[in-house]
Amino acid sequence: MAINEPKNIGDEFIEETEEMAKEQDNPKAGLYDLVLPPGVPQKVIVEAMEKFNLEVATRKCDLKTIEVDTENLLVLRGELNEVNNAHDYIYQKMSEKYNYKRQI
Repeated sequence: MAINEPKNIGDEFIEETEEMAKEQDNPKAGLYDLVLPPGVPQKVIVEAMEKFNLEVATRKCDLKTIEVDTENLLVLRGELNEVNNAHDYIYQKMSEKYNYKRQI
């Protein structure tokens, strides 16, 4: 929109509409990430990735230890149902190894 053009009601949303169109063309649309905390064994990650047809990617996250640091964490990326199944699978494997108990 040029500076000299008259403004109409709703013109402030034009940029958002164009941005939303770009998001729909994004190949990551419809994919979900399961962020893996540090310490998950590589074997469990590879098993979940192969079993549920997920891809491994990284995501920058802020971790608060003593200070807030930005770290690259591993994520498993895929369809929502597969990501949820991978979460349950990883939790089951980790609970078998470390004897986790769910608190209700």
